[in-house]
Amino acid sequence: MPVSEHRMRRAYPERPLVGVAAVILKEDRVLLAQRGKMPGKGEWSLPGGLIEIGETVEEALHREIREELSIEIEILGLVGVYDRIVKDVNNNIQYHYTIVDYCAQIVSGTPHAGSDAAAVKWVSRQTLKEFTADDKLRDAVSKAFSLRPSA
Repeated sequence: MPVSEHRMRRAYPERPLVGVAAVILKEDRVLLAQRGKMPGKGEWSLPGGLIEIGETVEEALHREIREELSIEIEILGLVGVYDRIVKDVNNNIQYHYTIVDYCAQIVSGTPHAGSDAAAVKWVSRQTLKEFTADDKLRDAVSKAFSLRPSA
């Protein structure tokens, strides 16, 4: 299937799409990206995107973070695997993503919004709930803080 047809199949997919996201930490803060496209346009989330055919999960994560934030990261460990299922007004599955979250830290560059991100922001653990009501995202951030090496 050509890439353009594949991209059109994000809505009402035949099967879940697999993505990656990074919980990028710095001191007591996490880097969030404001989504520039559906689903969730305008919401704050972890930066990442879909795995392309032939990529490993980690290769996809490095590529997505480079495209979305213009930075290079070091992966510190697996945080978890989460599902994002969005239903339409008729209760049909409009979007279904299975997302592999990794804890990471920046090794070079300064993050700024690129491809799919409308904005990026460092958010403290204490104010995270002001940016997202997503329990899975907050759980991933909490787990990532427990994975990072001690200073």
